[in-house]
Amino acid sequence: MIETLAPKAPDPLLKIIKMFREDPRTDKIDLGVGVYKDATGNTPVMRAVKDAEALLLAQQKTKTYVGQQGDVDFLRLVGQLAFGEMSRDFVSIQAVGGTGALRLGCDLLRESGAGRIALPQPCWPNHPAIVRAARLEPVEVPFFNIADQRIDMDTLIAGLARTGRGDAVILQACCHNPLGADFSLEQWKTLADALDARGVIPFVDLAYQGFGDGVDEDVAGARALLERVPEAVIAVSEAKSFGVYRERVGALYVKTAEKARAAAMSNLAAIARANYSMPPDHGAAIVREVLSDEALRASWREELDRIRAHIKRTRAALAAERVNSIPMHLIAAQKGMFSTLPLNEAQVTALREEHGIYMTDAARINVAGLREADIPRFVEALRAVA
Repeated sequence: MIETLAPKAPDPLLKIIKMFREDPRTDKIDLGVGVYKDATGNTPVMRAVKDAEALLLAQQKTKTYVGQQGDVDFLRLVGQLAFGEMSRDFVSIQAVGGTGALRLGCDLLRESGAGRIALPQPCWPNHPAIVRAARLEPVEVPFFNIADQRIDMDTLIAGLARTGRGDAVILQACCHNPLGADFSLEQWKTLADALDARGVIPFVDLAYQGFGDGVDEDVAGARALLERVPEAVIAVSEAKSFGVYRERVGALYVKTAEKARAAAMSNLAAIARANYSMPPDHGAAIVREVLSDEALRASWREELDRIRAHIKRTRAALAAERVNSIPMHLIAAQKGMFSTLPLNEAQVTALREEHGIYMTDAARINVAGLREADIPRFVEALRAVA
């Protein structure tokens, strides 16, 4: 039977990664994969992470399972980092990366009776696949005008009418992937009121805390929403914030009434058991050690501040350029790793084939992966195709 399987189309991002690797040009520029790169083009291991790993090597006494829920101290510390004191009342479970947390959340929503999940467009390309895999219907809702580089709140809220009570909407907490366009605090409050009125559950995706304006600043809007709604699901990834991409460090949090928390936890445990049984430990243990040690936490915050400053400098440098009709100046106001340029498929292909500059087919660029030395050549290539 296996021999009858039809091939699946490759993931668009993985396709770009493969093409970049096979390109023999020495001056090629990779703006596709979403990782931070320093001035040398490397993705370094944070000093605090190295120090935490040394502590684990010296002190860890067992490699037995951490338990169904995962590392409870990790969950507590990450919850406090993201949501403050309100996190004490959230149900939580460790997940296999942020993607695993999103899948757990979708499965939980399906078990609760949800049939649809609204996806403000453009969204992270993996969101629809995760929603469909959980046997839910993705509902595309326009919310961003790429040509004007602006959020359209009226259209977004109107689009929520296509969902029903008990359905959900995925909202990125900060540093939007692929747009870099975040809601203002007032927009978060407006969304909370609209969702509450319609009985739609917010599913918050937090993957880039600290990459926008600061660790606390980046979650202020999501916190304002969570304070205003009776129920919510939140997927958290620490891959970017701690630079532990390959360690798959994620968690899922659920806000619900006290009487429903035990049932929510038991459902999450059952879903996880049938999926991966027990969560991995090493990455979560690293994050736990960093957040629980005052010196390591300060070291991590200092290095994260430097990464964020690097991204802001790159954005400012791009925004200072003039590239025909592209509104480059708006790049400075956007946040985090990504922006999406108003380029068509032919222009993206020309950048790749003629200039060795790789980005996704939808023209998302990884600002955090652009070296300062490569900015002039990137800008010149844009002028040549735009």
